[in-house]
Amino acid sequence: MAREVGIGIVGGGLMGREIAAALERWPALIDHPVRPRLVAVCDINPSALDWFEQIPSVRTRTTDLDELLTDPAVEVVYVAVRHDLHEELYVRVVQAGKALLAEKPFGIDLRAAETIRDAVAASGAFVRCSSEMPFFPGAQLALRHVASGALGQLIEARSGFLHSSDLDTTKPVNWKRQVAYCGEGGVLGDLGMHAWHAPLRLGWVPETVYATLQNLVPERPGPDGTLVPCDTWDNATIVGRVRDEHGEFPLTVETKRIAPGNKNTWYFEAIGMNGGVRFSTADPKAVEVFTIAEISGIGREQVWQRVEAGSQSAWPTVTGGIFESGFSDAILQMWAVFLAEREGALGDRFACASVDEAVATHRMIAAALESQRSATSVRLPGASER
Repeated sequence: MAREVGIGIVGGGLMGREIAAALERWPALIDHPVRPRLVAVCDINPSALDWFEQIPSVRTRTTDLDELLTDPAVEVVYVAVRHDLHEELYVRVVQAGKALLAEKPFGIDLRAAETIRDAVAASGAFVRCSSEMPFFPGAQLALRHVASGALGQLIEARSGFLHSSDLDTTKPVNWKRQVAYCGEGGVLGDLGMHAWHAPLRLGWVPETVYATLQNLVPERPGPDGTLVPCDTWDNATIVGRVRDEHGEFPLTVETKRIAPGNKNTWYFEAIGMNGGVRFSTADPKAVEVFTIAEISGIGREQVWQRVEAGSQSAWPTVTGGIFESGFSDAILQMWAVFLAEREGALGDRFACASVDEAVATHRMIAAALESQRSATSVRLPGASER
């Protein structure tokens, strides 16, 4: 019988509801070592708590964080709040002795991220950073193909997260468009972990980065319709120089809120001397694999082959392997590996973003901001001088 684990959610908005719904689908997982139960939800807006009345296991709905943190039934806390609140709330969670699945970007800036990291180390709490997109089955196939070494010497790699939610210039300003709440990095922080998780897990840490950042809509309507400053970066493109055992290759990382034609697209691509692979959630069943093949009557040719990914990701499910997978499934997988790793039962499966990877992402953001200001390539701390 799987051990029950009490879950608390801080922030009852979009992602809080998504997590609650994902936990209700837990029986879809095969032989998982724990069974999570959502027992408590906290939000400063009382009306946000009403939605959770339909979750039978929720016994506490509160506007007081201390009430949730002192509840002995809560072992694990998920927090989804504004970036400027990350430092205070994440530190409070780990100091209360709770495990934490923290929303990206793990603090409003690098200093905040390092403060959280130090608090985590002092507390001994189990902490990971939210990043669900690499848990699409196609992404898992692509990452395993790269990790196998089949690509040989890498020529280039690309990773990105693109959507067009801000293409409408009449969309009212919100906290994600204001530096005071979102951070100077803007889209770099808000979407950055989505794009950096896979490269960092593969060991692709740039020595230098060059960034081009865009604030395409500098004003948006405020609460009364009057235009107010919208001072965060909307789009960011970073080109990093990565060194591995074969040499150097460019890694391009894109995070964009204004990418016409994209609603919520994560993509990954790597090309090597011996092969290549690419995947995009815009075509979620397709993984494209590049190879040199012997074709009858033609000879050796360069070929992109399409492989259909099916439904299975990091943790096996009862879903038929031929069926499709989507965003809600990726969230379920993220939680499956988070709780399995906490139990010491993850094995060699792809894991959630670590505290060190979250801090590394902030180092990349800080370097990108400096690159934008200086219009030069910026060397990351500790990078080789070669």
